[in-house]
Amino acid sequence: MLNTLEKTRISNVIITQLAKSATSVGANYEESQATYSKKEFYHKIGICLREIRESHYWLRIINSQKWVSNNKELDILINEANELKLIFGKIFSRRKKENI
Repeated sequence: MLNTLEKTRISNVIITQLAKSATSVGANYEESQATYSKKEFYHKIGICLREIRESHYWLRIINSQKWVSNNKELDILINEANELKLIFGKIFSRRKKENI
């Protein structure tokens, strides 16, 4: 979807920020699967949560600016980002139960 956005000075900043935050979610989730401790695991999940929140924000900015011609695709991405926020938030909240 990022490749289809019109390139302007402002949109380039948002495209770059979204690409960074969205790819960071995946990279940090992968790293969380190979951690050596629960503390390290929850740290990585916390990063995933922050990055997906940021990605969700940039997607909403793109939506509010009406930069996407296929709004259905954007709606799907916004919903998916919201679902991931809920999933990572639930996982991250378990650290309190485990006293981490």
